[in-house]
Amino acid sequence: MRRLFPVTDQTSAPDPASTRDVLDREWSLDELADAYAYPAIGPDGHWLRANMVSTLDGAAQHEGRSQPISGESDMRIFGTLRALADVVVVGAETVRQEGYRPARAREAFEARRAAAGQGPAPAIAVVTASLELDFSLPLFTSPLVPTLVVTGAGAPADRMAQARKAGAEVLLAGDGAAVDPARAVQVLAERGLRRQLTEGGPRLLGQFVAADALDELCLTISPMLTAGAAQRISAGPSVTVPHRLAPACVLEEAGFLFTSYRRI
Repeated sequence: MRRLFPVTDQTSAPDPASTRDVLDREWSLDELADAYAYPAIGPDGHWLRANMVSTLDGAAQHEGRSQPISGESDMRIFGTLRALADVVVVGAETVRQEGYRPARAREAFEARRAAAGQGPAPAIAVVTASLELDFSLPLFTSPLVPTLVVTGAGAPADRMAQARKAGAEVLLAGDGAAVDPARAVQVLAERGLRRQLTEGGPRLLGQFVAADALDELCLTISPMLTAGAAQRISAGPSVTVPHRLAPACVLEEAGFLFTSYRRI
């Protein structure tokens, strides 16, 4: 892996660390964690980043799943981003399609999480209006950290009761059945879950984009072509004026580009 951006200042004496950045070598998990560290967040703030993968021709999935267009380094970054987060926010359809399991504690990040005042693993927060979820899955029955269900106040009361019975904590982020994406971010932050990571799916990411709630996009560009009619990384209502982000970091390995863009 090598860093393509930010580039090393060639006008001054080379910094050994910067020189190592541009070499094609395997990065340690600590180096990846430093590259993807969250910005400083105040006690009343929060930071929502998304992590998605897309082929060169814009497909976010192949045959309904993202794994076929991913790769080994992408999965290392996926794990690193999870290890840095307080909470992983995911849509119900992605939970169903991708077979989501609870986040696990990882020894490699134990000291870093402890120093940041975090628990052993991030919580998983499932955003759903209908609560049509299988509450017998390990995500609900055996998580290291209790799973959160984010829904609206008008969601089916019987399904909310089932979620609570399964051990999930139900958070309300909307007056009707639908979830207000901006309110969901705030509700999680109010519980101390300020370093937030969403892994999709495309419909949930589209809602965060439309609500102007997204602070950062970590996008893996996979060197593959799929054609077909697969979804883009975000879907749903369009914005009046496109949101512009600024590049923060670009890494490359084996043809995969690992990019990070932050709000200006």
